[in-house]
Amino acid sequence: MTKAAVIILAGTESHADRGRLVNGLETAKEFAETEGDEVELIFDGAGTQWIPKLEDERNDYHDLYRTVREDTSVCDYCAGAFGVADAVADAGVVTLDDHDGHPSVRSLVDDDYEIITF
Repeated sequence: MTKAAVIILAGTESHADRGRLVNGLETAKEFAETEGDEVELIFDGAGTQWIPKLEDERNDYHDLYRTVREDTSVCDYCAGAFGVADAVADAGVVTLDDHDGHPSVRSLVDDDYEIITF
């Protein structure tokens, strides 16, 4: 059994950012599809801006995102800082604020999660 936390930090501005998003989503999907594995997909920093885009059914990566949607959470502080807090709330995505308004990466490490960032 493997436990992985995939953290999307890539923003929405460039082709490279889009590539990092897709690689992160594909990685999370692979863990989600593997019996016995656990995955947490966390959108943090500029990555929080992806949530309203991915929730849009017309987005090219919407279907891929939906495969890991139930394992998805968002940094509470960064959703506000990047102006997407309302969109995240409207989407019903869980927000994390374990450490000063941010997800606690230390807690994930303590729980034996491998941390993978994109």
